[in-house]
Amino acid sequence: MAGVRVLPASPNWYSSRCSDASSDGRLFGFAARHRVCLLDVSAAAPTFYGELIGHTERISGFAFCRCPGQSSLCASSSDDGSVRIWDAEALEPVDEYALHQNAISALHWSPLVKDLIVSGDEKGVVVCYWHNRSDSQQFFPEPRTIFCLTCSPHHENLVAIGYKDGMVVIIDISRKREVLHRLRGHDDEIHCLAWCPVPGEERLSAWQDELQVPSEEGRVPNGELTQYTATKKGCYLASGSKDQTIRIWSCTRGRSVMTLKLPPTKRRGGAIDPAVKERIWLTVHWPSGRSTEIVSSSFGGELLLWDLTQPGKRKWTLLGSSEGQNHSRIVFNLSSVKCQDKELLFSISMDRDVKCWDLSTLDCSWTMPSLGGFVYSLAFSPVDTGCLAVGVGDSMIRVWNTLSMNNIYDVKTFWQSIKSKVTALSWHPTKEGCLAFGTDDGKVGIFDTISSSAKNKPPQISSTYHKKTVYTLAWGPPTPPLTSGGEGEQPSVTLYSCAGEGIVFQHNPWKLNGEANDINKVIQDTNSIKHKLPARTEISWKPDGKLLALGNEDGSIETFQAPNLKLLCTIQQHHKLINAIRWHHEHGSQPELGYLIASGSINATIYVHNLKSVVEGTSESPLTITEPFRTLAGHTAKITSLSWSPHHEGRLVSACYDGTAQVWDVMKEEPLCNYRGHQGRLLSVQWSPVDPDSVYTGADDFSVHKWYISKQEHTRPPQGKKSIELEKKRSMQPKVKTKKKKKPIGKSPAKQDLSDATNGDESMKEMLLEENGVSDREGEKPAQEAEMPDKVSTTVSKDTSSSAYDHSSFSLPKPFVTQKATPVIKDPLKEKPTSYASLKKRKPRSILPFSTFMDHRSKDELHEDCLRLAACLKTKDNNEDVSPDLEDRIHLGLFTDRASLHKMIDVEGKHHLENGHPELFQQLMLWKGDMKGVLQAAAERGELTDQLVAISPMVGYQAWVSTVEAFAKQLCFQEQYVKAATHLLSIHKVYEAVELLKVNNFYREAIVIAKARLRPEDPILKDLYTTWAALLEKDGHYSMAAKCYLGASSPYDAVKVLAKKGDVTSLRTAAELALISGEEELSANLSFRCAQNLLLSRNWVGAQEVLQQHKTLFGQRLVFCLNELLCKCLSERNPCDQKSPVPPCYHSWKLNREVSFFDMVIEVWQNALGMDTTQQATGAQEQLRSIEHPPSTSNAHPKQVLYHISHDLTLAALSSHTATWDEAVKSILGAVTRSYDAGNFTLMQDICSIILPKGCDNLRHKLDSTNSQSMDACRSLEGFVAYGLLYDLWWNPPKDSSILQNPVLDPVPCPSEQTALERSYISNHCSPEETPDQTATEMDENRCATTEICRCETESDSTTRSLYLEDSQSKLNGCKVLLSEEIAALQNTQRDIAEVQQILADMIHQHQQQRNNLQESTNGSTQESNMQQSSETESDKLCPDSSQLTCKDEVKEPVTLPELTKQLLQAKQKLAEFPDNLKVFPFPDVLECCLVLLHAGSRCPPQLHQQASDLLRKHGNAGIYEKAARRFLKF
Repeated sequence: MAGVRVLPASPNWYSSRCSDASSDGRLFGFAARHRVCLLDVSAAAPTFYGELIGHTERISGFAFCRCPGQSSLCASSSDDGSVRIWDAEALEPVDEYALHQNAISALHWSPLVKDLIVSGDEKGVVVCYWHNRSDSQQFFPEPRTIFCLTCSPHHENLVAIGYKDGMVVIIDISRKREVLHRLRGHDDEIHCLAWCPVPGEERLSAWQDELQVPSEEGRVPNGELTQYTATKKGCYLASGSKDQTIRIWSCTRGRSVMTLKLPPTKRRGGAIDPAVKERIWLTVHWPSGRSTEIVSSSFGGELLLWDLTQPGKRKWTLLGSSEGQNHSRIVFNLSSVKCQDKELLFSISMDRDVKCWDLSTLDCSWTMPSLGGFVYSLAFSPVDTGCLAVGVGDSMIRVWNTLSMNNIYDVKTFWQSIKSKVTALSWHPTKEGCLAFGTDDGKVGIFDTISSSAKNKPPQISSTYHKKTVYTLAWGPPTPPLTSGGEGEQPSVTLYSCAGEGIVFQHNPWKLNGEANDINKVIQDTNSIKHKLPARTEISWKPDGKLLALGNEDGSIETFQAPNLKLLCTIQQHHKLINAIRWHHEHGSQPELGYLIASGSINATIYVHNLKSVVEGTSESPLTITEPFRTLAGHTAKITSLSWSPHHEGRLVSACYDGTAQVWDVMKEEPLCNYRGHQGRLLSVQWSPVDPDSVYTGADDFSVHKWYISKQEHTRPPQGKKSIELEKKRSMQPKVKTKKKKKPIGKSPAKQDLSDATNGDESMKEMLLEENGVSDREGEKPAQEAEMPDKVSTTVSKDTSSSAYDHSSFSLPKPFVTQKATPVIKDPLKEKPTSYASLKKRKPRSILPFSTFMDHRSKDELHEDCLRLAACLKTKDNNEDVSPDLEDRIHLGLFTDRASLHKMIDVEGKHHLENGHPELFQQLMLWKGDMKGVLQAAAERGELTDQLVAISPMVGYQAWVSTVEAFAKQLCFQEQYVKAATHLLSIHKVYEAVELLKVNNFYREAIVIAKARLRPEDPILKDLYTTWAALLEKDGHYSMAAKCYLGASSPYDAVKVLAKKGDVTSLRTAAELALISGEEELSANLSFRCAQNLLLSRNWVGAQEVLQQHKTLFGQRLVFCLNELLCKCLSERNPCDQKSPVPPCYHSWKLNREVSFFDMVIEVWQNALGMDTTQQATGAQEQLRSIEHPPSTSNAHPKQVLYHISHDLTLAALSSHTATWDEAVKSILGAVTRSYDAGNFTLMQDICSIILPKGCDNLRHKLDSTNSQSMDACRSLEGFVAYGLLYDLWWNPPKDSSILQNPVLDPVPCPSEQTALERSYISNHCSPEETPDQTATEMDENRCATTEICRCETESDSTTRSLYLEDSQSKLNGCKVLLSEEIAALQNTQRDIAEVQQILADMIHQHQQQRNNLQESTNGSTQESNMQQSSETESDKLCPDSSQLTCKDEVKEPVTLPELTKQLLQAKQKLAEFPDNLKVFPFPDVLECCLVLLHAGSRCPPQLHQQASDLLRKHGNAGIYEKAARRFLKF
């Protein structure tokens, strides 16, 4: 918003803190509707800085952060329930939270805790939020409505809270929500609280009397003083209340020490009627560093500075030494900041002014005006250059002297006698200060803006009111009848007004109390027009006064010649309502441009026509123009205002509902510049008369912007996504909430005084929607388009509630809802804005109104009726039918024969139908006896009623049935399906009623009818249940769907749908339901799923309860039991410092820790689960063996892996229980290898330690040595145990030893340097293929980063080292099983096969990519380049890098497919030569173990060292092993 001068939206009203200044003195912000307006106040004059946009409803609180370094942070609370944190300097949101359940009424940022924001709501809940850690805490000290709160500047935990009933409470947010003091003394709303900026409670001389005299209010309300308050240094607190008093409270004593009563100040220069009693708002502010001075508001907007040191009667000083410096309405908020050497005070008021005061001189430094409504009209004075009039929806006119040098916001306000939205403005072309205005309620008047008494002088008001909103005013030459009379007897220019009813009035400015003239009469007389003229929507006089252009509702524009308004031409270009017409100025170098006329309508296109040929033509008859001179297209919504540049020729600016203003070069039809600074729809635009680069625009965001064409980055209106974003930006404006209001009695909206807010009528002011910050919303709904630009097609009517706002209540009034926009109505009698009766005539008192009216005419006519009736009755003997003689006396049929009576009834019935009372017509037809016709006519028109249906049986059975059927159809069209079904039941059409309800998704009602009226076995009932169940299942209502399936006798489907959600409770219920229904297998499956979910949440007790219901799940119970014991052992071995969010739920089983793990498990099985017999164990073993789990991978969930391991260990425990050790060893190996495959090395070590604490020797002795398979499994298991031991020795040398490794051969860091993170990384990520070797390689490469090894050792260290070496070597000797020549060769062959397979896979991938590229190519060159690229990529792929070559500097040639196939065949043949027993069971990577042993250095026995070196030389030709072993071996 750089370079933009703004008249912003008005600050919100009735909030304890909705404005604040930043601590660095640069910014001042205030809440304006749902946005926060920021002003830069660091200079002598304020400038608009920007807006914080994000809330969707009225903002109720705003505060800056006071902590150093965070002066740009601020917070705001809103009626949308959220609190937002902003970076004011960047105009960006930082954080948002919504912790309140009720409307937020108070907010403050703690001055001591940099991230603490405290807020309170209308129900008494206080929320403390620490935004840096996103933590919050709620307090509920009192069940009362909070009005204000403030945090102490001296104690970070103290918060003072003021309530609606006058209570003040001080709480400590750190002491378990303890209320320190309840301060009682005020008897009405607490409007503001302020802490003394200086700590301490020294007794000033002026306070001695109150401190020494005990009084009722001075007692400590909570009894004795607490130790906290007695020992801490206290602080004073000031409170301002609606009871017109200010109280000073002692926080240590918990009592009032001073009471200040507001003095009856004399208003100086106020703009309010002194007879009107205004609601008081008493805000207080304690300036920083001044412990004895307080600033407060007063009755009428004055500010008072209180000196608390004065004895006796308190002395106060009035701020503002000269006339007009004070506010004219009550002040809501005060905030101060130290700027350079001055302390500035900022105030916001109901008079919509923001003022800055210098506390050293008590004078007003500057005033910033603001706007409280839509900016409907802008007008520059043609006489007083730079004087801009602004018509606003807050019932006031601002006159802004834009050229003022001393004050850039030199604004005068005019409000007298307006009382409605100002929708149109026009300056007199020659008379200075003469400003005409039009309002929303149809009023037209003229203000004198420059006379000395103009400030309080009411305007002249025309006695002729429009019936609807005035949209356009224009000064022009007089037309008949004002043209008659001599020179000087009539004004040279008259005022023309156009309004929503489509009429243009001519007002005589010299005699506004006279009747205005409708110019349509002159137009009809001059042009001999007989037909009805179109509704006028816009009026514009050519600057020379010779031509008048009228825009019409049908989109046409008519041009007339003054003074008799002869019609020259009609422009038939637009097809929708005309919103704006502007003539080009005449002071350019090209006089022919003066005939250009630009027009805009509800559609988005602007047309420019050249009427030069029309004016200079000689045609007698009016012409019709259908082709434009220029077309300006680009806007995406309706055009609201136009303005020609007075500095250029053919340059136009347009305002549009798309939220932008566009500058056009009309002659080139080119867009030049687009302004997008507003946050709403533009309603008015004016080009500056003094600056060619400046334009002024007004919008429905309550603001006027002055912007510069040369500084805009956009050249054309937004299209596509940008226009959508602007629409979203406008949709951020608060929505009007629907609230029904009672209709006023005896007072119409046109007469209602809705704008007395500006002249003292407080209750009426608060009803103005767009004017105040309480509801803070313009009266119009955006969707209803009832604002000014819609002209005649719509009108704005206000809510007509006569109830005033309850000042004793803090509940803010909700926004009113405007009545629906009504179209232009022909009959002027119907223009009166009433309720629904305006569309429907009032119901007559008599059912025969025509006859009754005829019998109340004049006496002569009644006598004539008697004579005519006597003559007719005389001829009755000759002619039975006397009705022809009563053609013009139908009402006399009441006294003659039946035929005449029937005619009279027909006439009365027709009258009722025309006036919208069909029920009276039907009643008359019933009297006549034509009931059948009434029923048929009502059925055809869809006007059947319950009464007609009830009396239809009197016509006959068939008529009754057909009437009911027709009524049912009518009800269906009205979407009253249940009522329609009820009527179908009355004629026994049950199936039709059920089908009707079913089709319209009234399944519950349909089932009730079907079950009550049909046979139980009727298939339609089951169909209803199943159809409804399917719909419920689709919508996620599984429980209800299950009940439907049960009702349809489909329990299986009910079980399925219940289990669909998959949570514990649903699965448990579904399992029980399946068990009840006899589906035992399904129930067992669901119970097992439920138990698995409970296992994931570590609830073993619940899982066992679910499983024990099924005998078939006994094996799973054993698995879950072992899983629980295993988890308990693992948690004991590796206690976790961080607590789990869900604590485990263990059984309280007695465990025998002295026996092995398997024996302990079996004891629990026998004691707790009842596994008493071997037969039970064998059955469970067979059951578990039938279940196969997929192999584990590194992506598997740890709890899932642990469950699968528990399954394997359960099989092992059952095998040990039945002494089948050959099977047990395979199961134990499966558990170990599963943890190894999952990449969890630590888990593998723990399982080996728990199951085999002493190794595999004891297990080997129990095996059958003749069973080669079990011996192979045992060898593999020994290998994994040794594998874990090997890494354990490598990672965990003794802590008290020095570096024992050979520094040349062992680059592993010492234990103090090897972090836990490194250990966990290796343990969690190692895999037999790559990680340990890569880890060793990385440690080798990082060798120079390790600390220098101390080479000087003492003799004791040498002794310790020798002992440790002996122990390590003895343990490493147990790792001989890992160095198997056969297994190393087998693994090397498997690696060769995997390498060849990978190369083949890469070749296939490259071939597919090449083929796809060939298909996508469209020319030969592209194909050639793609093939070349593919071949290069393929050769790159087929040529491994140096890390995969046997020789570092050797590069392999690309390998062909036959060669690869040959290599793969040879490797597979070699693999087949190995014995099968080596391939059955997995084994740790032998080469990896060799590398680890070599890294062990001196700890490795020489024999093992030599054996590991030999294996690496022989089989370590793979790139990864060659690189790692290069430093140990010499190839």
